[in-house]
Amino acid sequence: MCGFVCLWNVGDETLASRMISKIAHRGPDAVNVTRLSGAPVIMAHCRLSIIGTEDGDQPIHQIDDLLVVNGEIYNHAELRAILGPSIFKSASDSETILHLFRTGQSRWISKLDGMFVFVLATRDRIIAARDPLGIKPLYIAQIGDGHAFASELKAFDGIEVDKIDAIPPGMLYDSVDGWRQWYRTPHGAGAAEPTLNIDHTARELRLVLEEAVAKWMVADVEVGCFLSGGLDSSIISAIAQKICLETGKPPLKTFSVGVAGSPDLLAARKVADHIGSDHHEYAFTADDLAANLAHVIYHLESADVDLVRSAIPTLFAARLARAHVKAVLTGEGADELFAGYTYHHDYVDDPRALADELTRSLGTMHNINLQRVDRVTMAESLEARTPFLDRDLINYAQSVPAALKLRRTDPAIIEATGSTTEKWILRKACADLLPAELVWRKKAQFDEGSGTVDALGGALQKLTGKSGYIDRAAEGALYEKILREQFINPDRILEMAGKWDSTDRVQAAMA
Repeated sequence: MCGFVCLWNVGDETLASRMISKIAHRGPDAVNVTRLSGAPVIMAHCRLSIIGTEDGDQPIHQIDDLLVVNGEIYNHAELRAILGPSIFKSASDSETILHLFRTGQSRWISKLDGMFVFVLATRDRIIAARDPLGIKPLYIAQIGDGHAFASELKAFDGIEVDKIDAIPPGMLYDSVDGWRQWYRTPHGAGAAEPTLNIDHTARELRLVLEEAVAKWMVADVEVGCFLSGGLDSSIISAIAQKICLETGKPPLKTFSVGVAGSPDLLAARKVADHIGSDHHEYAFTADDLAANLAHVIYHLESADVDLVRSAIPTLFAARLARAHVKAVLTGEGADELFAGYTYHHDYVDDPRALADELTRSLGTMHNINLQRVDRVTMAESLEARTPFLDRDLINYAQSVPAALKLRRTDPAIIEATGSTTEKWILRKACADLLPAELVWRKKAQFDEGSGTVDALGGALQKLTGKSGYIDRAAEGALYEKILREQFINPDRILEMAGKWDSTDRVQAAMA
């Protein structure tokens, strides 16, 4: 996991070094700046070594090609075998991108399985691309007749640019052929056919999920897991611990944070005891929130109230995990795939609209929850992996009817979950992994279950010097003020920030 900058037909090594220094937190293991001889390209890279730790430094310079990559290619071993091991100069998974490109196949990029962004340059051509859902970030700026690419917006802060855009998920830019959407999220299914075998569907979902977790645990370093005690992270942790035991690895390290005595800390402890993980936890206070709020907002590159609130516990979890591991699994993506948010309950009688909304929200994750996870974990030099967003799992989950994701509740569990049950098919598929009270635990947002919202009141009072309740408008204004104070060009940051509560949501039909 890394950060990078690429200058094409603009700037010099000094500018590249200045830009990479602003995102050096993404990769503390090595920083390199390289020019491609005879071509108008300079690349800078900061590395967090996860795969190919001994010989995987970047930029990768071979003959007339120069490559920088951020992310992980999980099928690199299979690709290496297909392409021919003898052509590889390192053990790095990133090198597979270069050799796939050299095959000249029209859809070579579609063979990459993982989370990634990259920029690849030849003497007269530059190509940049982003993974299917935009798990990893990449921005492109026009500067005169040239382009600059960077992993975070802050790399451009204080630099005069004509225009900045985020390269959309599943998109590829080629200076020769232009823009191309190489991946499209499959549209979700709505109502369930009467003949559908639900038990078979749940069993297959479980198998696909287990394969995804195993794939996303591939690394040359130890991989841990965030564990909030909620359904998603508990399932991932349980499967990952099972894999550790089956492969003879040490017990999985799990990490939980929250206010002392918060529901998340207590639930996570129960899950950790049940699966036998090596559990670590940290109880934060209102003073901790006040001391770290500016740090969170700066790295998050957003002042959206909901994103900031959820980013705060993510920071403490990342800081705790980084003291023990360099990479963690997270439960991100399950809510979008399986209808896990509170507002999804409005769709219980309209599975077609629910399927449409889930598909829409998957396409917006890149600058909302995935931005939060990427920026905040990388601020602590920690790689976060999201196995629920494995491409094979997305394909299968989107084929599962939305009517099985959100269901009227079985009377036997109505007390635990309410009148409708979100993520029903996921719970059914993984019911044997955890105690029933954990499988059917009612969902709480990360900022609520961890106690962040309550502690935040005290933190905001301390920062503003005001007593009493601080409403959302005042809270948002404070976040924007903090962001503006930390950037030379704050409007550029604010204009590009996503907002969790969107008016673009698909409307359910009236019952």
